[in-house]
Amino acid sequence: MSTVQTNKVLYNMSKTIAVLGAGTMGNGIAHVFAMHGYTVHLADLSARQLQKAMSVISHNLDRMVRKERITSDDKVRALVNIHTFEKVAPAVEHAYLVIEAITENEQLKTNIFKDLNQMAPERAILASNTSSISITRLAREVTFPERVIGMHFMNPVPVMKLVEVIRGYQTSDEVADQVLDLCADIEKIAVEVNDYPGFISNRILMPMINEAIYALFEGVSTVDAIDDIMKLGMAHPMGPLELADFIGLDVCLSILDVLYEGFGNPKYAPCPLLVNMVTAGKNGRKSGEGFYTYPPDEEPYVSIQFNRPG
Repeated sequence: MSTVQTNKVLYNMSKTIAVLGAGTMGNGIAHVFAMHGYTVHLADLSARQLQKAMSVISHNLDRMVRKERITSDDKVRALVNIHTFEKVAPAVEHAYLVIEAITENEQLKTNIFKDLNQMAPERAILASNTSSISITRLAREVTFPERVIGMHFMNPVPVMKLVEVIRGYQTSDEVADQVLDLCADIEKIAVEVNDYPGFISNRILMPMINEAIYALFEGVSTVDAIDDIMKLGMAHPMGPLELADFIGLDVCLSILDVLYEGFGNPKYAPCPLLVNMVTAGKNGRKSGEGFYTYPPDEEPYVSIQFNRPG
């Protein structure tokens, strides 16, 4: 029996999904799979982060109950489907799909894939939720690189329909087809792309955000004016600076660095203002301040003043 055929048999034997990382993306991915009847092993080295993740998932399910999108029984079933782990090995032991959803750092992700090569079932699909890092490079750490694929979910995961499915250079057709089917099973719309820096979503989005930051940096206009123009004129639900805060300015900088390094093109060079803000710890919503300030239980307000030229 060929490797691909062996994989296909094993993949169909289990509905256990392991999600590594219980942050914003990880808990959202766990939420969606649990809602659709999958057994989810949610792993994080921090017990506190796991507790927070389960609280967030419960809160989000409550919101769905209030909106009558699900019943109270649906909520209970979803929560019962999620099991938390503080170690990777037991979380992935019986998983047929492992989704890595840790912070956007290539070295950390590389280390995880080295560990998964030893800990996960030999024929399990290994996916990364990376928004920019090369799937092909991550696959170098795995004995069977054809089983490595990217599954880039959008934030917030329970709401956003898109999953950008990234084929590494050696990803097999069978693995890609199964991941596409899996996305349909959890009511997501999968769009397939090849493995180049930033893929499609961030190759287009991040230069727009960076250009908006440059417009502010150069004194062309104010934070709220830049955002209003894109919302009112281009029908974007969020302006680019508000969206950058939502994504995390540190994440934006990391993705721009990947694009700049990968293409060697100065059009991807991050704006000095973005670099300074991240250096100062002003990372957007998660830090309480970015282009806007986010007081607890209050409306956000503009944090950066208009720098008039001359």
